[in-house]
Amino acid sequence: MDDKLKVLAIDDDFTQLELLKTFSDKITFPGIELITAETAKEGLDRLAEDSVDLVLTDYRLPDRDGLEVLREIKSRNPLINVVVMTAFESAREAVEILKSGGDDYLIKPVKLDDIEHIFLRIFEQQSLIHENIRVDREIEASFPDLPLVYNSRPMQNVLNVVARSSETDATVLITGESGTGKELIARLIHKTSLRKDKPFISVNIAALPETLMESELFGHVKGAFTGAEKDRPGRFEEADGGTLFIDEVGDIPVKIQVKLLRIIQFGKLQKVGENLEKDLNIRIIAATSRNLEHMISEGTFREDLFWRLNVIKIELPALRHRKSEIPLLAEHFIEMYNKKNRKSVEGISREGLDKLMAHRFPGNIRELENIIERAVILSRGRLVTAADLPEFEDQLPDNDGTGGELIPKDYNSQLRAFEISLIQAGLEQAAGNQSEAARLLNISERRLRSRLDILGLKGSS
Repeated sequence: MDDKLKVLAIDDDFTQLELLKTFSDKITFPGIELITAETAKEGLDRLAEDSVDLVLTDYRLPDRDGLEVLREIKSRNPLINVVVMTAFESAREAVEILKSGGDDYLIKPVKLDDIEHIFLRIFEQQSLIHENIRVDREIEASFPDLPLVYNSRPMQNVLNVVARSSETDATVLITGESGTGKELIARLIHKTSLRKDKPFISVNIAALPETLMESELFGHVKGAFTGAEKDRPGRFEEADGGTLFIDEVGDIPVKIQVKLLRIIQFGKLQKVGENLEKDLNIRIIAATSRNLEHMISEGTFREDLFWRLNVIKIELPALRHRKSEIPLLAEHFIEMYNKKNRKSVEGISREGLDKLMAHRFPGNIRELENIIERAVILSRGRLVTAADLPEFEDQLPDNDGTGGELIPKDYNSQLRAFEISLIQAGLEQAAGNQSEAARLLNISERRLRSRLDILGLKGSS
């Protein structure tokens, strides 16, 4: 996508169309390519001929209702943004526009500031969609066997950063709760980098005894300490030319952090018991489930090391913040463990899926994988059922104030509960900021506020 936004304006008021042309000429970024139509039929015909990012349509047109035009456009291509212009500031009309799938609405007479804000927001949104589609295609084409299953906006944003950073040598810090897939992302960065044909060495700091950590990381020479009977390369030397993944970097003792900082800063390795330094050419990807900023304030993690590691930061969302991916992940793991255990489970029952959706997954994807592996092994039927799953102690309440039951089974209640869960997850991830939450959920802020009111939720501003 270039630096232009293609806009179709549909309005039977010639003066309004001229005003939009004037505004479009005044906006410096993004560049606006404006095409116009004076009737719904003419507008829909133009839409069939041209690739358009945004449609501005009047609420009242001579040949069709603006809401009908909105629904027709969304049925043709839901990725086209549609903003409806109305001459009356009516709450009822606003609700109808948003309920019909409108991305926003404008009150006539349209002001330059309002239209510029709309154009910029839609341009940024469309740019991200195009970038994510490109990233998805590159990953699918390059790594058809890569076990990366996702469909949520947060994970698309993660992969966007991966794509932008993979061909550099910049140090990457991956943060996230245990079980969110930090090593998988590290391997993806390596496989898409210029070092892909060189070694990828992984070391889990939490699994190393402190007495052996320095030798394990940096290597040692013969006689460096009791039991050092011969020279041994460390993980850094093994990764020379490639990538070193340091998992749970927050568990490195302060005295060893100094040596790690020197390697990152100067690219030189000194083995235990050796005075000579060796030049290294490695890329470091570090990961942690701990709050390094908090550790800095406590004096247990060096601030200068943090800034050396934190050149590119990738935050992996918890599974409870990407619950729309649970069905995809469950099917993926069922297929995986069918092959491993010579089973023929076809999928998961609706009740079983409801039970998974109601769980908060403190162990994230690793926990889900463990649950599905167990269920596939124990299942006696063609589907994984609720009975094949463990009993969870943290089932989510039904959000209607009726107690701690599982998500209701009737369609409307389940749909309501799922929407509430998504909105609450968005607000939680955005720390209560509704503008940011709306961006994460890929809806307009007005629409989010409307849903908060309708669902009886309270959100921070």
